[in-house]
Amino acid sequence: MKRDIEKNYTKKQFVEKLRRLVDSIENDRRFSIQIAGKKIVVPKNAVINIEHEKEGKTEEVEFQLKWINE
Repeated sequence: MKRDIEKNYTKKQFVEKLRRLVDSIENDRRFSIQIAGKKIVVPKNAVINIEHEKEGKTEEVEFQLKWINE
């Protein structure tokens, strides 16, 4: 099943989520987050990367966590 959801957050909400993520990464733990009503569990061994995209005048930076569900 393909899913592609984007959700906007306030700066405060975004910072809170990033702090939880950083804590999980630093402590080698999985990270859980709920997005659009679905709980997502990111394993501690997820690949972390940063992506930059530019199309015309629009630019985007994505902090990504990728993994394969087994």
